[in-house]
Amino acid sequence: MFKEMKDSEKDAIIEVADLMLAAARTAPKGSGRDTIRGFVVTGDEKAKLAEKMRKLANSYDLPFFLRDGNNIDNSEAVVILGSIQKPFGLNECGMCGFPTCGEMRKNHGRCAFNITDLGIALGSAVSVASNHHIDNRIMYSAGRAAVLLDYFVKAGTLDAEEVEIAYGIPLYTGSKSIFFDRNPGAVLL
Repeated sequence: MFKEMKDSEKDAIIEVADLMLAAARTAPKGSGRDTIRGFVVTGDEKAKLAEKMRKLANSYDLPFFLRDGNNIDNSEAVVILGSIQKPFGLNECGMCGFPTCGEMRKNHGRCAFNITDLGIALGSAVSVASNHHIDNRIMYSAGRAAVLLDYFVKAGTLDAEEVEIAYGIPLYTGSKSIFFDRNPGAVLL
């Protein structure tokens, strides 16, 4: 029996995606409260994600959504990580810019602890990918599209309706990372 290199690369990406989710779950938290949610997108759902990103490029007039959507198409899988919005209820924190958590909620703000914890989880996840030599890039555009497509709900994520902020991390193997020098002219043939 033989297994071709490309098949091994695809299998490795899925295994690493699972490890990335585990790393995100166990990443340090500001107070130990778990607000991180995540899943892996492949196949038809990945294609729909890329298409949504291209549509958002037009409606938001942000060309990088188009570029990122094309990167999603060329990736084997995308890890999506988000945070539920669960303020800590501290009376004197103020890190979010409001004097209290009550004021922050009233004004539809975002808890700084939740967002910081998401950033730490993203860093833990991409370190796993990097340690396994899987090309990756954190993309706001992919996370935004995933939220708008209700992917957290469709993936069966706990408290999915509370996820408002997310990022995507596409995963790729190849001789040259598609996430840097992303125009065709930057690659010597």
